[in-house]
Amino acid sequence: MPEAVLCEPKSDAELTQVLVDLCGAGGPVLLTRLDPARLGRLPDDLVDQLDLDPVSCTAILGGCLPERPGLVGIAAAGTSDRRVAAEVARTLEFSGIDHDMFIDIGVAGLWRLEAHLDQLRAVDVVIAVAGMDAAMVSVLGGLVSAPVIAVPTSVGYGVAEGGTTALHSALASCAQGVTVVNIDNGFGAACAAVRMLSLRSS
Repeated sequence: MPEAVLCEPKSDAELTQVLVDLCGAGGPVLLTRLDPARLGRLPDDLVDQLDLDPVSCTAILGGCLPERPGLVGIAAAGTSDRRVAAEVARTLEFSGIDHDMFIDIGVAGLWRLEAHLDQLRAVDVVIAVAGMDAAMVSVLGGLVSAPVIAVPTSVGYGVAEGGTTALHSALASCAQGVTVVNIDNGFGAACAAVRMLSLRSS
């Protein structure tokens, strides 16, 4: 499993020390929840060693892991889910696993999902990223045979605000065997896919 550092709750001093230690140890590391604005408060020599993606708020130190077999489809219900979907994609990239991403294919415009259905049926694992009522999770669970990992997002307002409704909806899905990770946990969903694909290739 990938070596990863959760940056968000760490102080600047703590994060700086972690990066110094990691640079000395060598080996690839993924940093998650790294707000690009924080880079200006970190030493330049450390920042220069990071491959930062501002959309997913992730950074890679020391390159990616070797390529592994398997293809993951990332289905994001709306453009507002892009940040979480991008965290999924970066974690898979870091882990050496190929992926295809489909943005804005939620059930509010069902024809957009149907347009990519053949591609989604051709992958080894589907990761469904959706906020609001997360209805896309159940729809995909009934349309594809590959494992489906649901990532409820905090996108929404009113009763959907914060992602709890999406989480409950994904957990209550009537599609058999859907796996659910925590709200906005794109990293965790990608790691679940890595575990699944590792079993298939062993």
